[in-house]
Amino acid sequence: MHSSHLLLEEPIRMVSILEPSKPNFFPAMTKIVGTLGPKSRSVEVISACLKAGMSVARFDFSWDDPEYHQETLENLKNAIKTTKKLCAVMLDTVGAEMQVVNKSEKAISLEADGQVVLTPDRGQEASSQILPINFDGLAKSMKKGDTIFIGQYLFTGSETTSVWLEVSEVKGQDVICTIKNSATLAGSLFTLHASQVHIDLPTLTDKDKEVISTWGVKNKIDFLSLSYTRHAEDVRQAREFLSKLGDLSQTQIFAKIENVEGLTHFDEILQEADGIILSRGNLGIDLPPEKVFFFQKSALYKCNMAGKPAVLTRVVDSMTDNLRPTRAEATDVANAVLDGSDAILLGAETLRGLYPVETISTVGKICAEAEKVFNQDLYFKKTVKYVGEPMTHLESIASSAVRAAIKVKASVIICFTSSGRAARLIAKYRPTMPVLSVVIPRLKTNQLKWSFSGAFEFSQL
Repeated sequence: MHSSHLLLEEPIRMVSILEPSKPNFFPAMTKIVGTLGPKSRSVEVISACLKAGMSVARFDFSWDDPEYHQETLENLKNAIKTTKKLCAVMLDTVGAEMQVVNKSEKAISLEADGQVVLTPDRGQEASSQILPINFDGLAKSMKKGDTIFIGQYLFTGSETTSVWLEVSEVKGQDVICTIKNSATLAGSLFTLHASQVHIDLPTLTDKDKEVISTWGVKNKIDFLSLSYTRHAEDVRQAREFLSKLGDLSQTQIFAKIENVEGLTHFDEILQEADGIILSRGNLGIDLPPEKVFFFQKSALYKCNMAGKPAVLTRVVDSMTDNLRPTRAEATDVANAVLDGSDAILLGAETLRGLYPVETISTVGKICAEAEKVFNQDLYFKKTVKYVGEPMTHLESIASSAVRAAIKVKASVIICFTSSGRAARLIAKYRPTMPVLSVVIPRLKTNQLKWSFSGAFEFSQL
């Protein structure tokens, strides 16, 4: 019997599967991160997203300006007030992202077997023959036979809106490529991804630092999603940068693993970061497709054993345009939960998708169903064994609390905490009931004035 089957509680009653899902007072325990954008920034839509189960709002700074995101955030605050639903704020950096700039915004058609030149000369107009990019060092990193992907929504796997190129020659600073599939690139900005190649760009760019120290500080962001994390040093540098920005020393850093380089240094990155985001879109084209599942399972297991949140992306791409997910996507969401995923991150589906609220609701329902059959007993034993002996006092209290709660069939575990550590450790042991955290504020002073701590822990939990 495959070990993955053991994650399900045996035997599942088929009857329970056919019964309609009863609405639960608590939403799914798997959290949902929604990216707010053009289709999801009005107070009305955000309110509906919160009611549907979104508990973290992601602001993606790869597009549009801080003013635009500020308006969206003010709408979020209003929605939180009216719905009385909590929601944390995540700022997503641009990071080492290479982009093709299409100033004229005219659609660019590329024909299979033709050739196209990638050039750092930004003065050039983007066309079917030449594409200007925002990075001068591409030619230094590339060699004949390397693979490059370009597209506006690059990683949906949609073959007609993203193009696959093979490097045929490097000429000075230009990279000449053969086009592998016919595609039409539409929009003003496309992402460029060079597969399995080290790109010499900083993980935290000057533009990112500026956004964090202005928009981030003003809005006291709860989470920083660090795009293209490739080494533990990237997280250390980001942490050092945040530590100098007053309140942001309390912001949690989630390392976004997007390429083979990040996977190679995964263990060290996990030690430094507060959480991990597995960006399967980019990973899916940096890795051979048949390897993606393995890295997903292995990374989720490591996060679970470390007691750090693991977030999975790109689960219901088809819901960007459709009201229902495909069967494969629905199964994929459930398997992510059974593999140990703590949260699902929705990108295009809520940002520009036609059905942001329905997507959140659908993903939440699938997560809740998967949680019903999650083999908590096996998971608990595995976690206790992994921690080993002697346990720390806190670890021992957390695991004992979960065991006791299950034995007495408690409906909820209430945890009083000031740092949030106790609540997170209890959650690490995956109790079958929700954990309600009560954050006790601490009074602190800087000799000039008194203030309460606790707001960050409150949102982050």
